[in-house]
Amino acid sequence: MLLLADVKSAPGYELIVERSHGWLKVRWRELWDYRDLLLLLVQRDFISRYKQTLLGPLWFLLQPVLTTAVFAIVFGRFAGLPTDGIPGPLFYLCGLLAWNYFSQNITTGGATFVNNAHLFNKVYFPRILVPVSIVVANLVSFALQLVPFVLFAAFYFLSGKQGAAVLSWAVLLLPLPLLQIAALSLGVSLWMAASTAKYRDLVHLTAYLTQIWMFATPIIYPLSKVSAAWRWVVWANPMSVPVEAFRLCLLGRGTLAPPEVALSLGLTAALLISGIAVFQRVERTVVDSA
Repeated sequence: MLLLADVKSAPGYELIVERSHGWLKVRWRELWDYRDLLLLLVQRDFISRYKQTLLGPLWFLLQPVLTTAVFAIVFGRFAGLPTDGIPGPLFYLCGLLAWNYFSQNITTGGATFVNNAHLFNKVYFPRILVPVSIVVANLVSFALQLVPFVLFAAFYFLSGKQGAAVLSWAVLLLPLPLLQIAALSLGVSLWMAASTAKYRDLVHLTAYLTQIWMFATPIIYPLSKVSAAWRWVVWANPMSVPVEAFRLCLLGRGTLAPPEVALSLGLTAALLISGIAVFQRVERTVVDSA
């Protein structure tokens, strides 16, 4: 390890320490230099969820199954909402795959400064590594929640149920909407982290906003049943496109068009870029007020 004394004694070596200028100056080289720390943060986030738990990773398998059962009873049986000819459990599980990954990212990442104040006060490292590590660590949870969907899809396919998933080349495109969800959730979590750094009580508001956002996303209803007069409201939600893309990739059913995809990608880019800018501005002073 190179010590500061060694740096000072090195002939012709000059060490310059300066504050960053501008709202959007990402030091990509610095992020690469701290890649080992990123892996440690991912490991910490993943292990801390199973510490002192009864079922451990099984919670990630039970959560979508139990939620799907509630949706199937309340919205399928009682409310009679259609599922575009897709078996109810498959329809809800597919939507929850995308949504759970998104909500887990913003719920945990939105409290970055609150939950890591003790760490930020002791040592310097790029603060944005923390929300990025959360997005990466939750990919493991996503993989675990993919298991019950595969099991239900196999059951319906083998039983000859009409509308069941059929494996096709479209499944190879699944990483694309998953990447968009990662970018979108990172942008939203950066905005929330910047807000909660100053107003700590906004952490409690995150859960309610996430719940409201879920009902504005086509998780429990198909977009094909939304009237044309109100469909623009659904498309204004940047999470609608990746959820529909998940159904297209995994179930072969979905309602997507190039204009809606372009709008969703544009909103995702805007939230991510502005989130980085706001996060970088807040991180300069948040340690002093933590």
